[in-house]
Amino acid sequence: MRRDIYTPDHEAFRRLARDFIDKEVVPNYPAWEKAGQMPREIFERLGALGLLGTAIPEEFGGAGLPDYRYNAVLQEEAQRALVTLGTVRTQIDVILPYFLEYANAEQRQRWFPGLATGQLLTAVAMTEPGTGSDLAGMRSTAVRDGDEYILNGAKTFITGGLLADLVVVVARSSTDPDNRRAGLTLLVVEDGMPGFDKGRVLEKMGCKVQDTVELSFDNVRVPVANRLGEEGAAFGYLGHNLPQERMTVAVGSVAQARAALTATIEYVKERKAFGTPVASFQNTKFELAAMSTEIEAAQAMADNAVLELVDGRLSGPDAARVKLFATEVQARTVDRCLQLFGGYGYMMEYPIARLYTDARVARIYAGTSEVMKVIIAKSLGV
Repeated sequence: MRRDIYTPDHEAFRRLARDFIDKEVVPNYPAWEKAGQMPREIFERLGALGLLGTAIPEEFGGAGLPDYRYNAVLQEEAQRALVTLGTVRTQIDVILPYFLEYANAEQRQRWFPGLATGQLLTAVAMTEPGTGSDLAGMRSTAVRDGDEYILNGAKTFITGGLLADLVVVVARSSTDPDNRRAGLTLLVVEDGMPGFDKGRVLEKMGCKVQDTVELSFDNVRVPVANRLGEEGAAFGYLGHNLPQERMTVAVGSVAQARAALTATIEYVKERKAFGTPVASFQNTKFELAAMSTEIEAAQAMADNAVLELVDGRLSGPDAARVKLFATEVQARTVDRCLQLFGGYGYMMEYPIARLYTDARVARIYAGTSEVMKVIIAKSLGV
């Protein structure tokens, strides 16, 4: 179906992204998967092309275009090529907004140029062992000591933590018995600070090209100058960016579902069973038609939400609706596509196998499908 959310500028950006991905990412992707990470120099090449800093002000080397559609284009082009860009999505869609919204003038001078060029890599450390989605139950502490905070605690499932130069850590700086959400603070911990340890690299079933690690903080002294925003206000900050974070997952899910369908159509046209192409069977036709219809519905829903996000009007419940629907469509699509590949779909040499394992986490991170349903139900008054 016709899509009209992108301008000629977005399409020019798409051509640039497509060319880079086809030439620099696709040929090297299998090696990166085996290594468990994308090389740092790829981030720098992306930065040199202006693909990382579209939202960063021009004075710091960015394009000064805080338009989420550029981020969506980058995701769509990666998925079209049946790859991902490692932790790029996390860096520009999830973490950069915190810097853009809450960094002060001095912090912008210090960090923004490196973020624009890809020389500074980031991660955000929220999840703790045993807490999951309950951010208010966070146990990491940040105790003020003069011009520093003394940070203690542990974080897990941290995407991009291994290569990160800057880690935005959420920690409890005070306790209010009447308000569990109060007293959380954002601190930017720099690689190499004494007491900051990048621990075990976690082995995942999917998303192999992005590292996921455990982090620990043992009396790490973090300067007050590295605090993002006001002390104790982090819970509100985290909620402010959740619609975009969830849209990021939704956009990627729809794009991956579409890529899976395209790959499957190509396969069933060539693959023969009982002397005839698999595509000629009625069951195959019906499955492809059903998947295509669901993907178009998810795309229309996501496109509308992207425009709402760009206009600053996307609500939390609507972002939850889009993430819930898009990720469920993705799950159904890649499962049905793999079935049409037959036994070959179970082999990792075929991209559908990787799309299948990569897709599973989409219904978990940025809020599980169950959490999305709770948010939606509350908006209905039930």
